[in-house]
Amino acid sequence: MKVVLLENIRKIGSIGEIIDVKRGFARNYLISKKKALFASKENVKEVEKIKQELNKKDQEKKKEAKVILEKIRNKTYEIKKLSTENKELYGSVKPTEISKLIHKIDNMEINPSNIQPTKEIKSLGEFKVEINLHSEVQTKISIKVIPQEEIK
Repeated sequence: MKVVLLENIRKIGSIGEIIDVKRGFARNYLISKKKALFASKENVKEVEKIKQELNKKDQEKKKEAKVILEKIRNKTYEIKKLSTENKELYGSVKPTEISKLIHKIDNMEINPSNIQPTKEIKSLGEFKVEINLHSEVQTKISIKVIPQEEIK
């Protein structure tokens, strides 16, 4: 299915580009999240008209992403979790929890879908987490999982 991109998307394409993607990806992600439109003649002309405006918005998003990047780059966040004797967690640390932690500590909104742990966080220790703030701005932070004190 051919679609016209409304924003720069990493590893996919840039604004105004007509790309061919699978129907499900187009419908369920690109179009539903308003990142693309069906590539009809009218939509292609419409995107060409508003391309400069979309580029300006994209540059603003990039600036905001760089501000966030400067605040959180290479930072280590600590999170307390209940664990077993052999240092395994009850459950795991999810991107949503990491997003809330960053919001609480640094007062910055980061969409959980932009947070990608390099591997599942299911035990105590330090883990690297990649954060995609923009199609051209990525950073890594560390999540240090420490044991929660036992309630006596």
